[in-house]
Amino acid sequence: MDEINQGNPTPYYWNPYVYNHLEYSSYLEQWDYGTQPLVINIEEATEQNNNFRTTIWTGNYLQLTLMSINVGEDIGLEIHPDHDQFIRIEQGQGLVLMGDRRDYLDFQRYVYDDDAILIPAGKWHNLINIGNEPLKLYSIYAPPEHPFGTIQVRKPNR
Repeated sequence: MDEINQGNPTPYYWNPYVYNHLEYSSYLEQWDYGTQPLVINIEEATEQNNNFRTTIWTGNYLQLTLMSINVGEDIGLEIHPDHDQFIRIEQGQGLVLMGDRRDYLDFQRYVYDDDAILIPAGKWHNLINIGNEPLKLYSIYAPPEHPFGTIQVRKPNR
């Protein structure tokens, strides 16, 4: 029996990067890693992103995007009829609006660092940066919403 397992039935290997997380930092090349396995520090990747939208991973059933919303700007009022969406705020302050009708967004909440927003399919929604710094977030769509490799430096005109 090896010293690492010390009689445990499941092997366990110590990873210094897990335990020395503050010492381990890397710049993530920001492109779509497609269906390849990927492990990233999502907080660092989100805070490094300065594009309005950068698609980091697009699988068959799920997609991860990073976003940076400038002060006073918003994501834009939208609806995903057949997509659920998860948003996590890593930096900044915002106001999230949701509702069943485009002209009646009766769900309104302030959001801050570390808050999560869950948006059901079929809900109109928008997120506005009301802070004094860029609003940094990541968003998970199921199924994917944007084409593979999407990078939008600025918010597209609608």
